[in-house]
Amino acid sequence: MNRTTKALEQCRQTIQSYEGCADRYYARIPEMPNLRDQTALRRIAEMAGRGGLILEVGSGPGREADFLETLGVTVRRTDATRRFLELQATRGKHGERLDIVTDDLGGPYDAVVGLCVLIHVPRDRIDHVLAKVAASLRPGAPFLVSMRDGDGETVGNFHTVYWRRDAFALRLEQAGLTLLWDEFSVDPDGDPWNTFLAVKP
Repeated sequence: MNRTTKALEQCRQTIQSYEGCADRYYARIPEMPNLRDQTALRRIAEMAGRGGLILEVGSGPGREADFLETLGVTVRRTDATRRFLELQATRGKHGERLDIVTDDLGGPYDAVVGLCVLIHVPRDRIDHVLAKVAASLRPGAPFLVSMRDGDGETVGNFHTVYWRRDAFALRLEQAGLTLLWDEFSVDPDGDPWNTFLAVKP
């Protein structure tokens, strides 16, 4: 199995695992994002402008999209896991199936949001994905992304890739994005995260 085939198989396994646990995941996610994410999402909405179009990749339960929409922007909700889209549909929220690794992202968008999702992108595909994100943004538009802090990766049902702050910041810059802000945090499960806000010049 070559590296590309292995990477795509890891992605498929992760998506299939989410299909199996989506209902449990959906049930335990709070209806409102945490205060830290709310602050970042408010900034994204302000930069996108009222009525701006935001692409959210990996919408999951859709709570960040719900919050963004209260701020006067339009969100294109997407996820590679069909079950998450079905669960959002029960609340009257339309989403589209999109795999950030293999699919075209469309655009141009006034912002792109990818919280807790690019951690599942294989390391040797991250540059490709970030280049697609950059290409989908209009000039001056922001990209909000969070990544698990650490080294290496875990394999199994949920393939997770860890990035140190400086290494991922360099990847953003090499994709043609300018880093405006970043923050380190630890979630309630004790997992460390780096959140980045970058912009397309």
